[in-house]
Amino acid sequence: MSEPELVGRKSEEDGVELLILRNPPVNALSTALLAALDHHLDAIEADPKVRAVIVTGDGQYFSAGADLKEMATLDLATAPEVVRKGHALFARLAGLRPPVVAAINGLALGGGLELALATDLRVAGDSAKLGAPEVNYGLMPAYGGTQRLPRLIGLAKAKELIFTGAMIPAAEALRIGLVNKTVPAGQELRAARDLAHTIAQRAPRAVQAAKRAINEGLARPLSEGIALETSLFAAEVLPSKDLPEGILAFVERRPPKFRGE
Repeated sequence: MSEPELVGRKSEEDGVELLILRNPPVNALSTALLAALDHHLDAIEADPKVRAVIVTGDGQYFSAGADLKEMATLDLATAPEVVRKGHALFARLAGLRPPVVAAINGLALGGGLELALATDLRVAGDSAKLGAPEVNYGLMPAYGGTQRLPRLIGLAKAKELIFTGAMIPAAEALRIGLVNKTVPAGQELRAARDLAHTIAQRAPRAVQAAKRAINEGLARPLSEGIALETSLFAAEVLPSKDLPEGILAFVERRPPKFRGE
């Protein structure tokens, strides 16, 4: 049975949900923590009022990665199943209906980096360090890092980070497009909240349809991606009550009141 206390959940205004990794001292991604995260994704996915999600780490670190002590106890028969569950969880996070913002404090290494890669947007404190150090321990990224990292920062740079196991500072992560924004250390959660609440104030069905079009369209030829965009626009955006509200609010020069309907 999962231990939900390993991942705290806090509901904020505007339909923003905050998920906090809590496995001191470095918020290692144990199987129990991953099960707890999955538990909370169940609730978020089932709640149509959720418009944006923030993931951060409790204390000084986002997550230093997999629980190596736990991993050392796995045998060849059970390890593939653990990896499969991790893949499924991070794919679920990446495909979550509302956008997800990572507030990266301290370290995001190994599985912690792969968790951040599965979110839509990443805000890092300027003292944060990010990396894929698995090869230093006889491992390789196995929660989607070999696929998501090159898609985000390019093939050559992703290979360099994965092959060397090097950590990079937040400023370098920003330069190569690994994070969207850096802020003074300690301000990453506030900045992620600002971003999440801004997203939550936009038309939810339009935002969520755009997320699907981007995520699913990138895996297809351009013509098929455009066809997907067109179908989502017709099915999700045009019938929405938020569309006439948005237009009327523009004409009346007032903030729109989007209901997600």
